[in-house]
Amino acid sequence: MPDSRLPGDPAPPLPPPGRATIADVARAAGVHASTVSRALNPATRGMVTEAVALRVAQAAERLGWRPSALAAGLRTRKSRTIGILVPDLVNPIFPPIVRAAETLLAAQGYATLVANTDNDPAREEMLISRMAEHLVDGLMLASAAEGTRAIELCARWSIPAVLINRRLPGVATSAVTNDDRHGIGLAVGHLVALGHRRIAHLAGPPGVSTAIDRREGFFEALRAAGLEPAAVVDASGYTRAAGQVAMQALLAGPSLTMPAFTAVVVANDMLCLGVYDVLQGCGLLAGADLSVTGFNDMPFVDLIDPPLTTIRIQHAAMGREAAEALLAEIAEPATPRRDTRLTPELIIRASTRAAKQES
Repeated sequence: MPDSRLPGDPAPPLPPPGRATIADVARAAGVHASTVSRALNPATRGMVTEAVALRVAQAAERLGWRPSALAAGLRTRKSRTIGILVPDLVNPIFPPIVRAAETLLAAQGYATLVANTDNDPAREEMLISRMAEHLVDGLMLASAAEGTRAIELCARWSIPAVLINRRLPGVATSAVTNDDRHGIGLAVGHLVALGHRRIAHLAGPPGVSTAIDRREGFFEALRAAGLEPAAVVDASGYTRAAGQVAMQALLAGPSLTMPAFTAVVVANDMLCLGVYDVLQGCGLLAGADLSVTGFNDMPFVDLIDPPLTTIRIQHAAMGREAAEALLAEIAEPATPRRDTRLTPELIIRASTRAAKQES
C-alpha cells in the first residue's frame, strides 16, 4: 500500500537483512505491492514509469530484497535444484562423484542439495519427502539398496531419479555404475597370476547391488580359473569397523598366524582399512604375509602402509554421466532409461605379492 506517513513521522524499521518482502519494498518506495511486482519483473517493467521503477529498485537494494525462489517454484513447479543422497559422507569415494555431478549441474543453472542417509531406509524416505517438499527437480540416489521405497516415492511425487553406483533389478530407472563383476575379475586374475590358489572373499553388505555383483564376479572368476573359494564372509556395511569384524571372522580358523588362505579379495577400500587393522593386531602384514586387494581406489589408499592394490573406478565420469542422464529425464520424461556401466582398471601396489611356495 502507499506510504501514509505524515511529514516528520519516523521511517518504519528495516526488516532483517535478506528477509525483506514485497510489502516492505512497497512501503519503502511509497507504492502498492502490485506496483513493486510489476517494477521488479523484467516482463512488466514497462507498465510503470521510469521514475517509479528506479524508486522501487533503490528501495529493494536498500532493504536487501531478493526474489523468493520458493515462491517462484510454487508457480512454476521448478526450483532449479537437484537432490543428491549418499549413504555415507565419510566414505571418500563419494565427494569426487558428487563434485563432478555438481559441476555439470551448476553449468546448467542448477544448485545441489546433498544429504547423508547413514544407510538407514527410514532416513532415506524422510529425506526424499523433505526434498519433494522443497520441489527439487530431480534426485540422484547413491544410497538405494534392495527393498528400498526410494524409487516408489520418486514416482509417486513425479520426481525424476537416477541411481549412482547402485542398481535395482527390475526397476525402470536410469543407473550409472562401474562394471563391478569385471573389476573383481581383474583382482582375482591378478592374484591367480601371482600364484595364489587359496583366495578368500570379504564381501560387502547383503542387499547392496555393488556387493552382490562383486560377490558373483568373485565366484565367476574363480570358476574360470578352476578354483574354489577358500572362505567367504559378508560385512555388515561398507565401513572400517565392519571390515574389522568380517576379517576377524575370516581368520577364525585353526590359527590366526596361519590363515587358511594366501590372499583376500575385499569388496571395497573402506573395508580394507579394517582388514589392515586386524592383520596388524595379529602380527601380520598385508603383502608380506597375506595379499589384499580392494575396490574403488578411494583417495589416500596409495599412502597407507603398504599401499593398497585395488580396482580404480571412474568417480568423476560416474557423477557426470548420472547428472547428464537426470537432466535428460527432466527435459523429457519419456527419455529412454539408461544403464551405464563404466570400465574399471586394476591398480597394482604393494599389498599383493607372489604366493609363497608351500612346502
